[in-house]
Amino acid sequence: MAELDTSGGGKHKGGKVRSKKASTRVDLTAMVDLAFLLITFFMLTTTLAKKKEMDLAMPDNSVKTSQLPIAETRTMTVLLGSHNKIEWYMGLPGKTPPTVDNYGKDGLRKALIENGKNVAASHAAPDNFMIVLIKPSDKSTYENLVTTLDETNITGVKSRAIVPILPIEVEDLKKNNIY
Repeated sequence: MAELDTSGGGKHKGGKVRSKKASTRVDLTAMVDLAFLLITFFMLTTTLAKKKEMDLAMPDNSVKTSQLPIAETRTMTVLLGSHNKIEWYMGLPGKTPPTVDNYGKDGLRKALIENGKNVAASHAAPDNFMIVLIKPSDKSTYENLVTTLDETNITGVKSRAIVPILPIEVEDLKKNNIY
């Protein structure tokens, strides 16, 4: 509450008559209480940062099922290397030379879009879509795997799998200095 102090101090004898100066003193207790109430209210009513997560269905390894034959021209293999670099190739390892690329719209995303269009154009059936095999190496990071999964989501890849990397593919990564 605001108080008004009208005491003028002591009386001076003689001299000019001066007007009394009123000094004000503001009590800020109520303001501080209100500030803490508002802070508490907004802390309790705001939502904290929500976790960003992606649904990923993993197969049950205990159940052995027969595999259907898939044309090798429908598969794109992405090898995750070190230094934020990747290698990708279409088909089986060793048959086509791998392409060293990076992440982003001009790298992996562009390759996924172009190869997806090529697979869709070369296979007439509507259920013949591109299958992406993601193979993280020992030198790749978790962030690289998440980025690759994000890129497959962005480009609309219908089928993807995270599979172990083969020794021949590790040698290829070493040959291109990204292992």
